[in-house]
Amino acid sequence: MMSVETVLIDALIRAAETLGLSTGSLPAVEIGRPRQKGHGDLSSNLAMVLASHFKKNPRQVAEELLRHLRLDSGLILKTEIAGPGFINFTLNPDYFFETLRRILRDGKKYGCSDRGKGKKTQVEFVSANPTGPLTIGHGRQAVIGDTIARLLEATGHEVVREYYFNDAGRQMRVLGDSVRLRYLELIGMAVTFPDEYYQGAYIREIAQKAVEEKGDSLKSGDATDYFSGLAEQEIFALIRQTLDRLGIRFDVFYNEKSLYETGKIDAVLQALRGKDLAYEADGATWFRTTRFGMEQDRVIVKSTGEPTYRLPDIAYHKDKMDRGFDLIVDIFGADHIATYPDVLAGMEALGYDPSRVKVLIHQFVTLTEGREKIKMSTRKANFVTLDELMDEVGADVTRYFFLNRSMSSHLNFDLTLAKTQSDENPVYYVQYAHARISSILRKAGEAGLDPDGEADLTRLRAPEEMDLIKALGTFPEVVSDAAEQFEPHRIPAYLEELATLYHRFQHAGKEDESLRVLSKDREASQARLALCRATRTVLANGLSLLGISKPEKM
Repeated sequence: MMSVETVLIDALIRAAETLGLSTGSLPAVEIGRPRQKGHGDLSSNLAMVLASHFKKNPRQVAEELLRHLRLDSGLILKTEIAGPGFINFTLNPDYFFETLRRILRDGKKYGCSDRGKGKKTQVEFVSANPTGPLTIGHGRQAVIGDTIARLLEATGHEVVREYYFNDAGRQMRVLGDSVRLRYLELIGMAVTFPDEYYQGAYIREIAQKAVEEKGDSLKSGDATDYFSGLAEQEIFALIRQTLDRLGIRFDVFYNEKSLYETGKIDAVLQALRGKDLAYEADGATWFRTTRFGMEQDRVIVKSTGEPTYRLPDIAYHKDKMDRGFDLIVDIFGADHIATYPDVLAGMEALGYDPSRVKVLIHQFVTLTEGREKIKMSTRKANFVTLDELMDEVGADVTRYFFLNRSMSSHLNFDLTLAKTQSDENPVYYVQYAHARISSILRKAGEAGLDPDGEADLTRLRAPEEMDLIKALGTFPEVVSDAAEQFEPHRIPAYLEELATLYHRFQHAGKEDESLRVLSKDREASQARLALCRATRTVLANGLSLLGISKPEKM
């Protein structure tokens, strides 16, 4: 079904061509929503864009465009010129009633589209090293990644969710040795515990498990692999449990270690050398990133013979490309902002198209309670885990708070507000609208009305009713834009606005009995019940995209 925006754009293009402008010389025609309520439903600035070409006042150009505009009278009720030359369109109410019917007909599918149909897409997110429990910083990335995957699926993409399991390198050796030293302490031996080692209570808990499994049999000899393996197993099991609590699943867990075992890292290194893009200097191996616009070359193998993170990351992304993904979405924390360009340069160096990779950077999270900032440090283990946060506020609030600000903005997670169980808390505000509608539909059934029955939607003419219907009609556009722009925060912003319009609609019935949902006028009540059902559908679909529950009662 062609959108009304597309219909208007086509009509404006034809009108401009009638005035003598060729299609090739036309600027991109845009249709938007006026900021002021009295300026119609849709607006175009085409006349102002064309004014210099025609050497006329924009309002004159607008008048000429309107004279040649051919539109279905069943779609457009009124056109007018406003301000310096905007062309405003007021849509026929029948268009909105048909939108309402579509919502009721499509149900859970309303808001979905096939814009990304046929696109094989991988979304990599979280990918936290298995060196400790997930923190609130990991939580923001987890929720953003999961929601982006949901949005892409809603717009037709074939999505694979992937977790890159970094189980190689120095950090894993340090983790294993941290557990070993705590094990020795637990069996009564004196040890010196380095400050840079992992010091959280979880390390002692893993060490206690080693005592229970092995007694004191590991007090001498080299058991590094055992301690590292036990720590990795226990911590990753904990990570998966935490993700389960958030409703997050992965299709693939990709082990970094496999890149070494299958020779993929060596293959990348040899390919770079073969292209004269890798060279030896100062005992290390360098990647000629300066050939790809970088200020200096990068070390990819240290003088110790151990690769830096860049080399396995390039090998991993080569593997992604070879698996045939059309779009690869990487979600990283702000600490990656200076490093991911090296990986993209590696893709270009190996002959792949780096534009297939979309890198999204989210900013850090600060947890506050009242005016107090809660400090966090992973190694010192005075951090707040994601589980502890969910214990305090629940999974729904956790997810919503991580999503209701742009990922490019630093997030102050207000624990005081998050624990507030009232409409001051935005997630409760949205969920309450869903629960309130569910309650009204139950009461309608008790009153002898059929909440799912046929209704004469043309009875919905009050301003509060039309405002709500118009907002419902924009949901597919919001979902599509949020997916295409990788901006999941658009969904909670939309849901809060929709909840406000619903509450305003409901309040109108309290002030004017003729506008009540359940009134003496059964036909009007049936129409308003249909509007309530459509609103609940859109709220439910939006909350589902956010991975948040849809309560029937609160």
